[in-house]
Amino acid sequence: MINLFNTGAYLVNGKDIIADDADVSAKLAQKGVTVSKEQAKTGTISYGILAAHNKGTDMRNLTLRFDSLTSHDITYVGIIQTARASGMDKFPMPYVLTNCHNSLCAVGGTINQDDHVFAHSAAQKYGGIYVPPHLAVIHSYNREMMAGCGKMILGSDSHTRYGALGTMAVGEGGGELAKQLVGRTYDMPCAPVVGIYLEGEVQKGVGPQDVALAIIGATFNNGFVKNKVMEFVGPGIAKLSIDFRNGIDVMTTETACWSSIWITDDLVKNYLKERGRAGDYKELKPADVAYYDGFIKIDLSKIEPCIALPFHPSNVYTIKELQANAKDILAKTEEENKKTGLNLNLGLKYHDGGVWAEQAIIAGCSGGIFENIMAAADIMKGANIGSKNFTMSVYPESQPTFLELVKNGAVETFMKAGVLVREAFCGPCFGAGDTPANNELSIRHVTRNFMNREGSKPNDGQIASVALMDARSIAASAINGGKITAATEINAKYGKYKFFFDKSVYDKRVYDGTGEPDTKKELKFGPNIKDWPKMPALPENLLIKVVSYITDPVTTTDELIPSGETSSYRSNPLKLAEFTLCRKDPGYVKRAKEVLEMEENRQGNASHIPDNIRGILDGNLNDICNYIKKIDGCSGMTFSDLGIGSAIFAKKPGDGSAREQAASCQRVLGASANLALEYATKRYRSNLINWGILPFLITDENAFKLDSYIFFPGIKAAVKEKKEEIIGYVLGNNIEIKATLGELTDAERQILIDGCLINYYAK
Repeated sequence: MINLFNTGAYLVNGKDIIADDADVSAKLAQKGVTVSKEQAKTGTISYGILAAHNKGTDMRNLTLRFDSLTSHDITYVGIIQTARASGMDKFPMPYVLTNCHNSLCAVGGTINQDDHVFAHSAAQKYGGIYVPPHLAVIHSYNREMMAGCGKMILGSDSHTRYGALGTMAVGEGGGELAKQLVGRTYDMPCAPVVGIYLEGEVQKGVGPQDVALAIIGATFNNGFVKNKVMEFVGPGIAKLSIDFRNGIDVMTTETACWSSIWITDDLVKNYLKERGRAGDYKELKPADVAYYDGFIKIDLSKIEPCIALPFHPSNVYTIKELQANAKDILAKTEEENKKTGLNLNLGLKYHDGGVWAEQAIIAGCSGGIFENIMAAADIMKGANIGSKNFTMSVYPESQPTFLELVKNGAVETFMKAGVLVREAFCGPCFGAGDTPANNELSIRHVTRNFMNREGSKPNDGQIASVALMDARSIAASAINGGKITAATEINAKYGKYKFFFDKSVYDKRVYDGTGEPDTKKELKFGPNIKDWPKMPALPENLLIKVVSYITDPVTTTDELIPSGETSSYRSNPLKLAEFTLCRKDPGYVKRAKEVLEMEENRQGNASHIPDNIRGILDGNLNDICNYIKKIDGCSGMTFSDLGIGSAIFAKKPGDGSAREQAASCQRVLGASANLALEYATKRYRSNLINWGILPFLITDENAFKLDSYIFFPGIKAAVKEKKEEIIGYVLGNNIEIKATLGELTDAERQILIDGCLINYYAK
């Protein structure tokens, strides 16, 4: 079904795969291939797009400028505030501001709508595009109105993926968008490219989520495509509709890849033409000989309906496997999550010969796509979900899609079946809508099923969970009263429906001021919208206290700063920071504030040791300076010679959302460093750097513990001088700890030295 190559591979004439093994030279000769591997690497679609957007001449170290930017109402305020503080006077490229996350305005009084008003005024003042609430989810609008073949789009949402339309799109933290807004570049080593070769044709009842989950299950845990580009090629693509391709593509984020791109064809051409953008089409395909750093071959005909059990999209089984081994699989999932202190009681979902859910949702940029909804409607014609403890809601991706569903009768079908049809909204994907009851299971065609993404609060004794499925199998389960059922098990008649895109829906409501800033326009600030607090520069010497020690295999950005109702406070850095790690480590904020107070006291009377840090190590010594003075070269060290900050340790932090607040909230509370064995995503590490938090990599997690103090003498010089290894000392026993910072550009080093991106630009 899915074959991961152990080596790179050549793709010849778009169809012949030649593994880069011991026999590669002979095989290439048989095909008449004479180009070198380095030449063949330039034959990928990815290389051509990256080269066109690279502002430097070095393709090994990219300096990229994007064609357009996009953000939603959880992220755009912070980005615009950062860019304003960094000298921005206009948007230098099209910037789409959508309102699909806090659009219900259900939390905190006026603060959500205040953000929307701020964005509207910013679009006018700086020359941007404002998409009002409920009109479209962020990625649907960008697919419909912004994506184009050979383009690059940067978004402050991790699911910024438009590869199926020939656009290389990247989800990043807000700092990277702020850089683009002030005319700077996105800098990174050129990402390896993995070929994803599709062949065969999907069977009836299998949807894009099934294909996506199968790929995620095969690649996430082994890091096969982590921080790489997934380039989709092969004859199987021609047999997939554009909606089907988009449904797979948006989920590539969950593999931990950096971006994605697909070959383009007449279906893409027609898609763009129907939306009034025929000029945005061009054919994209690999050269006659292209070399891929990795390769995956997928037989679409072998893909079966899948389910991703809590709490990760990679926890994948076929529905057939789940049905055959329900007790064992559910027990295994329960046991795995007990390690995080959760008692799921998933075993209660197995009864009456099956696994049962209490809720079903089809929504957002992955589930709310037109064809997904139509397939679900076909399955549910004449059905009735009943009046028992099972509910279902459908959220179309945009108002143009909703309009078509009204016109062709799909909305009527759902309503007669007892299904609610709602506005374009991302809430069910991040915990801001349709929260199930305690201990309930929700089956959803959305992008993620992380802990708390359905809105529950385990720390308050609430625990619910989400399993990811395709809309087709969700509908099949719904007509069975919530019993998990694969769409291939039922005999549904699927229609072929033409989508008639009505652009006037957008023309009447979307404000487009691209290239026409009104500098006299005043920004409209609500009372919750606050400026970023001042951030300190990196001190010459750094003392950190470990105020959170997380041993989970992976720590998500949802755990670092939870989503749901906390999202409403993301325009207020100080208030939002109060929620940092609140569900994973409730004591974190208090401990971090204590360290912040130490530093503030030190600054107030730097020549003396603050009273509140005397005797904080072991009882044998009272003076922390005595520990530091025992370190070689530090005999004359005083508190005026160092800075104090907090740090968290997590084995692999940063999986999931691109939200910069996962880093900025730590920084607001005085964080100076993260300690990790590895970082789950580039975007989280970039967020740390842009907020002046040292992204330390270590190998010995047992050298320190919660509440340990670690001293890094000469840290500023080490960053500036590009030292490969940085030595720290765990105080109390003065154990040496060796740390690295990984690859850093010169600009990133200076950002760390200056203390954050805003300080860097202010200089």
